[in-house]
Amino acid sequence: MNSTANTVDVTEIAKFEAMAADWWNPKGKFAPLHRMNPVRLDYITAQIAAEFGRDLRDGKPFFGLRLLDIGCGGGLLSEPMARLGATVVGADAAARNIPVARIHAEQSGLDIDYRYTTAEAMAADGEQFDAVLNMEVVEHVADPLAYLTACRHLLKPGGLMIASTLNRNPKSFAMAIVGAEYVMHWLPKGTHDWAKFITPEELFALLTKAGLDPVDRKGFVFNPVSWRWRISDRDLSVNYVTTSVKR
Repeated sequence: MNSTANTVDVTEIAKFEAMAADWWNPKGKFAPLHRMNPVRLDYITAQIAAEFGRDLRDGKPFFGLRLLDIGCGGGLLSEPMARLGATVVGADAAARNIPVARIHAEQSGLDIDYRYTTAEAMAADGEQFDAVLNMEVVEHVADPLAYLTACRHLLKPGGLMIASTLNRNPKSFAMAIVGAEYVMHWLPKGTHDWAKFITPEELFALLTKAGLDPVDRKGFVFNPVSWRWRISDRDLSVNYVTTSVKR
């Protein structure tokens, strides 16, 4: 991995390396992401299609777009983006995630460029993308502003970044920490640090300081009765997602 200074939090990386082999088990430690993935994909594909004038009814609507999935994990988002025709680079600072992602992509017949690296190292190398997916990462880095600034450098002018994270309030503590880790056992205890959660207002301010133009935000809301997620225009109280553009 490039030795350029980065915003990696080694304690956070260790948590995810310990779970790496479980990425593609829909009933394993990443079950919450598997459940959330359909709404994440609905939001991501709609935003990219709108920004670049693509028709999602086409067979390969994202053909010709170069996309980075930063913090790609096992490839839960990289693979659908590749199927939609994008040229995908999946990057992760947790070394053990990359072989898992590569093997699964090969088994799925997908050509995805997976790399053990950081946003800062890729920016230093002059990498450029039409879109950056930055999903559930910013709450795990050591310096959110420096990290988001590196992500901005990775975008071409007019490029799009989609970033999701967790709000910081009593409800998110009750649901994302107590509920998900201690009651439902969806995640190992200690996966999240509530103090590192970021409010939508804070994230918008950070994106702006990083040189991006925030243009949208939505909530991802879990219904415990139907056991499904939905996208909400109003409820950003726990999980939420933003879109910003490099002008």
